[in-house]
Amino acid sequence: MTSLLSLGIAGALGPDAIARLAPTVEAAGFHALWVNDTPGADSLAALAAAARTTTTLTLATGVVPVDRRSTSEIAAQARDVPQGRLVLGIGSGQSRTGALARVRAAIAELREHTSARILVGALGPKMRALAARDAGGPLLSWLTPAVAAAQADEARAQGTHPHVALYVRTALDEAALGRLEKEAAQYAGYPNYAANFARLGFTAADTVLIPEAFATGIQSYRDAVDEVVLRAIVPGDDLADYERFVEQAAAVL
Repeated sequence: MTSLLSLGIAGALGPDAIARLAPTVEAAGFHALWVNDTPGADSLAALAAAARTTTTLTLATGVVPVDRRSTSEIAAQARDVPQGRLVLGIGSGQSRTGALARVRAAIAELREHTSARILVGALGPKMRALAARDAGGPLLSWLTPAVAAAQADEARAQGTHPHVALYVRTALDEAALGRLEKEAAQYAGYPNYAANFARLGFTAADTVLIPEAFATGIQSYRDAVDEVVLRAIVPGDDLADYERFVEQAAAVL
């Protein structure tokens, strides 16, 4: 199996720049543009802008935390994006209690108000099972190809044709390696991720793609899941950096 290949970017780039970047992503042949959602960086506003400058590119949120944004707010903004091109990636957020119930309720409520596909950012086995059974599938992150393949097989056994997507942090410019190392160290320091890395027996740094290993490493990931999202780690956070990443990835692939 060779999976779909998509691009993930920081929502902090902003709607105007993302609308300018989206046609380049579409022309390069990427399946989808994933935009993360953080305080002050509205992924759905960015995707609505990107929808106006593209025609076929799938547009996805990766992910909207349902403890910070209400399902009514998410559904209202989702109507500004063509439903057939929209993937709503949602996650439990920072709350440590009631996460499963909160996400399950959000899935049910969103399905009443939108026809977009819903994926769930999932780390542990219970959330992955919920994603496979109740939503369109899990959005995985920070995994080696072997573990990603195992978790994908697990999801397929639990759900009815779930779509398994995977974020892979990727730097294609030597100047971005410092930022990639910093991001890996940051996630390794989060208690829930640290515990997960300890259980699985690898580090955050073992899951990333760097320039010299990209051509071979990406194929291993594409063999593991249905969609690989290259989360672009670039030297800076401006449009030119992301455009250069798209060009570098397209040249290799």
